[in-house]
Amino acid sequence: MNSKYELIMYWSEEDRSFLVEVPELPGCMADGATQSEALANVQTAIDECLRTAKELGREIPKAKGKLMHA
Repeated sequence: MNSKYELIMYWSEEDRSFLVEVPELPGCMADGATQSEALANVQTAIDECLRTAKELGREIPKAKGKLMHA
């Protein structure tokens, strides 16, 4: 995992999987049957979000590290 973006992981009983959200990249999230799988999947999602933003000429948010809402 080489992402510097804040990640929020939680268990979803409804989905029966771990979910990981990336608050600094709105809409960027992933899931997995295990925590490790969810983290691997969210790295792929982050890479795709950043690649798409770059292709569309959108500003790429800088990672801020720990946010105060957590």
